[in-house]
Amino acid sequence: MNTTVSIVRCSDYSKVKSAIKEALSLIGGLESIIAPGNRVLLKPNVLAIRPPEDAVTTHPAVVSAMCELVREVGGIPIIGDGSGVVRPDVSTAEAFRASGIEAAASSCGAELINFETSGYTEVSVPAARQFPRLYIAKAVLEADVVISLPKLKTHELTLYTGALKNFFGAVPHKIRKQAHALEDRDRFGEAIVDIYSIVKPHLAVMDGVVGMEGNGPANGTPINSGLILASYDCVALDMVASELIGIDPLKVPTNKAALSRGFGNGQPELAGVPLQEAGLKFKMAEGGVTAMVPPFLMRTLRKYLTVKPFINTSKCALCKACVLNCSAHAIEEMNKTLKINPEKCIQCYCCRELCPNDAVEIRKSFLMKVVTRSRT
Repeated sequence: MNTTVSIVRCSDYSKVKSAIKEALSLIGGLESIIAPGNRVLLKPNVLAIRPPEDAVTTHPAVVSAMCELVREVGGIPIIGDGSGVVRPDVSTAEAFRASGIEAAASSCGAELINFETSGYTEVSVPAARQFPRLYIAKAVLEADVVISLPKLKTHELTLYTGALKNFFGAVPHKIRKQAHALEDRDRFGEAIVDIYSIVKPHLAVMDGVVGMEGNGPANGTPINSGLILASYDCVALDMVASELIGIDPLKVPTNKAALSRGFGNGQPELAGVPLQEAGLKFKMAEGGVTAMVPPFLMRTLRKYLTVKPFINTSKCALCKACVLNCSAHAIEEMNKTLKINPEKCIQCYCCRELCPNDAVEIRKSFLMKVVTRSRT
């Protein structure tokens, strides 16, 4: 497999189709993976019910451009995802609408599939590290070609999220909760690679026109990064993209887990803009700082290096999205307010990631404040 990663500049979304076309031409084009009549599943990141300008979700312009490019080589584009939110009054359909992806699908005449309502298929996972059996979205398994369309973002648990972790949206919420309940970054990374090993995407095109730094994947700050990346190898793309934003690629648990199992190329060739010229320095997620501490020190200092979520009751609307998404059942209601039980909390940050009101904030220990200050 060609594992080259292309990097192309793209200053704004009005130019994104030509940028993607250039990025794809640098690695061999769509014709090498799509035959006329193929059903091509485009998997954007539709994490939450957020507008495009928040940089939480893949921009609809990227989705539209990919639909058009797939059609141009004779493929049949399909757009699908399952959002990260579990609440009785909202759904993935609303996330599609808020993100602009529903409108993009409509304008391109592409089928839009909600993984939650279209169903899942149980599969066995050869050489699994965490999940010997998984449920994967039927639309993903039935597609002839699968393409990851991730957003360039930092992540409070995994430091960086990209082409591999994008397929976390292809499994039901129960499995996502079980993965977060593993309580360990490396084991979580292995769970993601269990999913990836079944999905086996053919291509990744990353939306890095506007990325997210800081407390991603949902509470960070949009940053004009001005790039499109592409590769047939999702692992190679994630290695390059994480290095590009200033994160050691081997500190990213999904990268480490994938390479340990023989997936992808850890030292891919580059095409387009040189990495040194394209490089950016994203602010790291505060919750991910502990991954930078050497393991021998972490064993000693773990109880003093803490970044714990808490609920700001002045912002909380009591929607209970955090309660429904907490795999550790650590959020309790007391006198019409929600509180996080520190004894149960596993610091997966799902509550923070999926709160629609940004009511979940973080509290750092004194030593963690010192460490994070020294990194700025």
